[in-house]
Amino acid sequence: MEGTVDGFSYGFVTPVIAYLMACLGGALGLRCTTRSLLVAHSWRPGWLALGSAAIGSGIWTMHFIAMMGFSVEGTPIHYDRVTTFASLAVAIVMVGVGIFIVGYRGASGAALFTGGTITGLGIASMHYLGMAGMRLGGRLQYNTLTVAASVVIAVVAAIAALWAAGQIRGFLWSLGASLVMGLAVSGMHYTGMAAVTVHLHGRSTAPPGDSSPEILAPLMVGPLAFLLLAGVIVMFDPLMMLGKADLKAAAARPRGASYPVPRSGDRQLGHVTRRPGSRPGRRIRRRTGARTPQKW
Repeated sequence: MEGTVDGFSYGFVTPVIAYLMACLGGALGLRCTTRSLLVAHSWRPGWLALGSAAIGSGIWTMHFIAMMGFSVEGTPIHYDRVTTFASLAVAIVMVGVGIFIVGYRGASGAALFTGGTITGLGIASMHYLGMAGMRLGGRLQYNTLTVAASVVIAVVAAIAALWAAGQIRGFLWSLGASLVMGLAVSGMHYTGMAAVTVHLHGRSTAPPGDSSPEILAPLMVGPLAFLLLAGVIVMFDPLMMLGKADLKAAAARPRGASYPVPRSGDRQLGHVTRRPGSRPGRRIRRRTGARTPQKW
């Protein structure tokens, strides 16, 4: 017997909150990715790892908040704790691989395609592994074409979000990228849920595993606490609110050298930074920071 599936038991409350959580994780993760392109190589792995964990935690939290609104008439829904938390690990690891590729190879060409594809597949893997952790008095069946469409949505939107993060264009640009990332996660989730049909067993028995409230407590305490910590780190970093930086200069700087930060009041003239009151015969080379007497 086919069960009646309802993905919006609480109306639009769970979809909206879930989307906001995906955007929060995406915003923090993509800003960390942007920041990694502007620092010395010794600091880059730390920022990329923080970004990977932020995006992974955000999409995992989004998934299970959305699943709070998922119900099947005629059977309760429980979750296997090990599989549920394994999906968090898969999300962080696979998203991390994609972000590290973009962070070290740049947000263009084959590196962007490869990194974005792995990131999108990580989002999809997290979703379907989380679904595999469901325990109910029935059997889940998926429509193959709809599942494929959900994976394509995740991959395309992830590529677009990582491309935007690699442009290094300030807070508003990254905010738009995070909205795209949130759209990727939410669109992938609800497209994947549209592919689900449930075939109930003949007799109704309590499934094994933990109920939704028992899963919700560690879900809210753990990943949300981490996202809060990541948000504090991002907000107090002085370079996170910069405008567009010179990506070519960042890529060409000597290995291990950090990107020089313009001071307030500096005027940008191409690749030359001139400070008010400085003599016309002196200019500052941005790549090395050395002053070289030279006429304008």
